[in-house]
Amino acid sequence: MFLLEPENWTLLQAMLVFVGCASVIAIAGTRITGVVDQLADRTRIGEAAAGAVLLGASTSLGGSVLSVTAAWNGHAELAISNALGGIAVQTFFLGVADMVYRRANLEHAAASLPNMMQNGLLICLLSLILLSPYLPNYTIGGVHPVTPVLLIVYAYGIYLVRRASEHPMWRPSLTRDTREDQPDDANSKLSLAGLWFRFLVLMIILGVSGWALEPAATVIASKANLTQTLVGVLLTAISTSIPELVTSVAAVRRGALTLAVSGIIGGNAFDTLFTAASDIAYRDGSIYHALPEDSMFWAALTLLMSGVLMMGLIRRERHGIGQIGMESVVIMVLYLLGVALLLW
Repeated sequence: MFLLEPENWTLLQAMLVFVGCASVIAIAGTRITGVVDQLADRTRIGEAAAGAVLLGASTSLGGSVLSVTAAWNGHAELAISNALGGIAVQTFFLGVADMVYRRANLEHAAASLPNMMQNGLLICLLSLILLSPYLPNYTIGGVHPVTPVLLIVYAYGIYLVRRASEHPMWRPSLTRDTREDQPDDANSKLSLAGLWFRFLVLMIILGVSGWALEPAATVIASKANLTQTLVGVLLTAISTSIPELVTSVAAVRRGALTLAVSGIIGGNAFDTLFTAASDIAYRDGSIYHALPEDSMFWAALTLLMSGVLMMGLIRRERHGIGQIGMESVVIMVLYLLGVALLLW
């Protein structure tokens, strides 16, 4: 009965539920990395596509369920700040993964056309979200017209990424530090049905954990007198994004650099759909027109961070500052400045 009555939780109880769910998300997110890497080799779809769709969607499931649940309960600020804050912190995690990979700048070593295409798609989707509040506050069945546009743009963008991967019109220059996506022959002998079963079980665990995380976050915001934007950006966004940090670092250590980068960028593109799903769940009109200024700030900051990342993917600095690319340093500084401004 305790879990079914969040309105009666104390601050300590809410924090315990929050920490418990975040821990489950971290563990399940870690385990799903290896499964996706094996699926990429077993199905021959490649690490870039697997990272964008399978890893990006699965590790983002906890956050997406949280945003939709928050929107359904009328907490638009928490729903949007969780989505946008998650994209920002996951881009920050890419800089952390760059620090782990000591051989060269990660943007240089994992250069690929699909990764650049995915980041371009992310910039387009974020721009649509930023543009939405300036459009007429008009809904059809409670859904703003931008929502289906976001879904269509995402689906078409993934199609273009897949085509670019199969029939590239541009290729990065290969250097001794470039790590190409080479399937592991040992993974081709694994049971495909078994891999899909493990993948679905871990996805369900992530989804249930995200659902349980939402009431805990709401109670924490209420009991601790914090804004929902602050809770969304610094608590739920970070906790539900832990899988991206763990999976990107784990992928780098496995040598799956393309998977590490595409998992972050692909997950970010998928996370923009949190707003579309949240708009459908939100029953008080257009969720885009309920965006507070803090959420708009995070959308603009994330757009800036994505632009810096795109420049890094194109520039391909080999070593940078102590093997860390200058773009990674700028991205991390931008995020930390954003957190400081939010707290201030």
